Amino acid sequence: MDADDRPRPKGDAASLLAKEDLAPSSLDELAERIELLEAEIARIRAHRDRAAAHRSAADALFGSPKT
Repeated sequence: MDADDRPRPKGDAASLLAKEDLAPSSLDELAERIELLEAEIARIRAHRDRAAAHRSAADALFGSPKT
């Protein structure tokens, strides 16, 4: 099983964030949280794109893995 196919652990950061109560947060705090999360999403997308490019280069050099 590929690491990408494994289920996410229940205690990972995204799961913990999703459980947080947002009710006590002010509008400014919510806006700041959104900015931070959008920056994190951009960072993750950039990493994913680099990983995909690396994988494509490896597949081009060595051939696609057989499944």
